[in-house]
Amino acid sequence: MASKAKKQPKIKPINNFLMLFVLSVFQVATGFIGASCGEKFENKAFLALLCLVALEWAYFVFFYTAFHRRNFELELIAFFLSGVGLVTIGSVYPDSAFKQFFMVLAGTVAFTVLVFLLGHVDLCMKLRPFVAGGALLLLLVNLAIAGTTNGARNWIEVFGVTVQPSEFVKVAFIFVGAATLEKIQTSKNIIAYIVFSVLCVGSLILMRDFGTALIFFITFLIIAFMTSGDIKTIILAVASAVMGGAIVLKYKAYVLRRFSVYRHVWDDPFGWGMQQTRVLVGIASGGLFGVGIGRGFVRTYYAPVSDSIFGVICEEWGLLFGILLVLSFVAIAVSALINSVAARSAFYSIAAIAGAGLLLFQCGLNVFGITDILPLTGVTIPFISLGGSSMISCWAILAFIKAADVRTYNYLGAKKVKKEGAK
Repeated sequence: MASKAKKQPKIKPINNFLMLFVLSVFQVATGFIGASCGEKFENKAFLALLCLVALEWAYFVFFYTAFHRRNFELELIAFFLSGVGLVTIGSVYPDSAFKQFFMVLAGTVAFTVLVFLLGHVDLCMKLRPFVAGGALLLLLVNLAIAGTTNGARNWIEVFGVTVQPSEFVKVAFIFVGAATLEKIQTSKNIIAYIVFSVLCVGSLILMRDFGTALIFFITFLIIAFMTSGDIKTIILAVASAVMGGAIVLKYKAYVLRRFSVYRHVWDDPFGWGMQQTRVLVGIASGGLFGVGIGRGFVRTYYAPVSDSIFGVICEEWGLLFGILLVLSFVAIAVSALINSVAARSAFYSIAAIAGAGLLLFQCGLNVFGITDILPLTGVTIPFISLGGSSMISCWAILAFIKAADVRTYNYLGAKKVKKEGAK
């Protein structure tokens, strides 16, 4: 007699609201400490943090009840990172706290809208040329009217608001790449995306935005890797090499200067190496558990809420917490890998992997650059650093990973999902 098969134990799903409750308690506690670390209690910083907590609960309750959504793991990570950034920014510059909250709100709205849009593959295919055209137009406008800031021409002012168009082009770059190469690869599709990529990277080279150009280049490599196939893959690889060579040639003097400082920051600790040496000293003085929010010295040096915010966090929150932040981006990448395997079509797989790769690589550029493991490029940490364009872009990129999760579109109905995925 055949032995009865053992029943597999059921894996209990994550209690999203319990996790959110724990996150809220953590945010309120750290927000209170951050608001009270100065000479007086900063009401603006604490109220901005409370608004973020309210936004998180409103988002979870709405999608849990209205759309029966149960997969909130990505949102939990993004809200955690955004909260850490908001607390740190509020403790350094209290007047910027509400600005950062509104950017998180705008990013959440962009994330929600894009997730709904990505649920309809046919519509995405139709929008592809318009998104590509809009991205190139944004870059053209940037080249035409942007002023020079810190050596790069990547900021424009619209009705008194400063915008970085290249951040929004990141979203379009992934969208167009995934939509173009989703179907059976043809030479026409490959060439079209190569031309689009060259125009995007070329524009960034003209803007002298080396960090962002490098991020686009790596994203292109990821998409090229995702689209396997004989001669077409070779074409993509050659195009990648050409773009990489163009970046190096254009920035030859700039790159040489960066590399002359790289691994030699202690040779000039009060000049070119000042930013990194201060961060390294801060991380060392903070130890594993930090000196306490608001008690660090890195916050008094250059770019404490943008380029150097990781140093501020490590010094005040501890090195272990800094490692946790980096592991959060690794978790996003792992989620993208898992979701891409069961994704409904190649469009979702390509977009999810490219989006996760972009976020992880950008995080690595900042963390390793500010600690002198890699040359300093000046890019910010996604979700954490101060910046409206970057915050909206990061949340929008997260939508590609969310869309690859088959649980996201339960409200569409199984038949509709299967039909759209097969097209």
